Amino acid sequence: MTFDPNAIRSQFPALRHQAEHPTIFLDNPGGTQVAQPVLERMTAYLVDHNANHGGAFATSQQSDQVLEDAHAAMADFYNARRPEEIVFGNNMTTLTLYISRSISRQWSPGDEIVVTRLDHDANITPWVLAAQDRGCRVSWVDFDPANGTLNLEEMEKALERKPKLLAVGYASNALGTINPLQKIIPMAHAAGALVYVDAVQYAAHGPIDVQQLDCDFLVTSSYKFFGPHAGILYGRYDLLNELFAYKVRPAPNELPGKFETGTQNHEGLAGVLGALEYLEWLGKTYGSEFLRDYQSRYQGRALRLKQAMSAIRHNEFALSTAVLDVLEETPGVTIYGLTDRQRLQERVPTVSFTLKGWHPRRVAEELAKENINVWDGNYYALAITERLGLEQSGGMVRVGPVHYNTVAEIERFGEALRRIASRSV
Repeated sequence: MTFDPNAIRSQFPALRHQAEHPTIFLDNPGGTQVAQPVLERMTAYLVDHNANHGGAFATSQQSDQVLEDAHAAMADFYNARRPEEIVFGNNMTTLTLYISRSISRQWSPGDEIVVTRLDHDANITPWVLAAQDRGCRVSWVDFDPANGTLNLEEMEKALERKPKLLAVGYASNALGTINPLQKIIPMAHAAGALVYVDAVQYAAHGPIDVQQLDCDFLVTSSYKFFGPHAGILYGRYDLLNELFAYKVRPAPNELPGKFETGTQNHEGLAGVLGALEYLEWLGKTYGSEFLRDYQSRYQGRALRLKQAMSAIRHNEFALSTAVLDVLEETPGVTIYGLTDRQRLQERVPTVSFTLKGWHPRRVAEELAKENINVWDGNYYALAITERLGLEQSGGMVRVGPVHYNTVAEIERFGEALRRIASRSV
């Protein structure tokens, strides 16, 4: 079913309250707007049962129930086997820095790990630092600068050396490329490597099933899929259970508590629950055509979430096409990444570009004057801008619609960009 943009946008307070000076939010790869249930859940938590964990009194018990519900909901979103496989933290970067220390304790000098130049630095540097600490080698897999796709031949060669771990992204936060994890993960496991997946950029755009992927770890940040600032790690129960946890002595030894250091952001976890409740509504409202695809494998909330994310994926193809169209129609624009309309299945709507004669920050500033939000720079995908030779010149401009954006908004962005391109610097 085609989305009703008014019904979708009515679920987002930031979009409802833009009547006088409407803002076009194309900065979504850096953080989406939050859905109404997020605010309701966070407010209810802080007003009705704001308490610390593990108390004998009612508000603490109610608070603990919210935290349990959030773990269970994220297990459904990922299709994890059990809620104990879900670990909450500040964000993907913090969780990865933390868990990398636990994983790397099992490495020995001379061991090897594999990272890619297509990844966000949060899925590169934590592993590089851990490798340095343990005396391990780091092997890099390159991407094709012409279309932004990962070099699978280099990946295969790197895996032949039997690395301990492969860190790889689900989708690039700079170029939008979706990596073929269904091919990569079996290759890595055949080589004896654990696989750590950064799914932050993909999570707002399509369904995730960690069991089907057969990954060992996968991590997202909920502020990239319509929720509050929080990070959520999935790890296979047997792996998490055996890993050493850096924690204080009174903290639990059981999962997931042994990795959830200190007092968590309880209201944030309540907000994550609200984000998933919004996606449930989306699945029930717009996901009927995907029911047959999933009803044999999922049920209840997990089914509705898969329907929602498939509906989003289907509807965003038009947004990807619209972004590529307006950029290709603008003189002086160079697009980085896949532009072939026959390969939209291999990308999310996140698109980066440069405009000849213009510094990326200047382009972003000019668009901001017209209430159009875009990002510029390297977006912490430093390896990408370095590989493309763009880091010293300010990186790129990035636009990233999500399902609450409209083709009309993208056309307005294109009109503004063409006005900028027509002016001399």
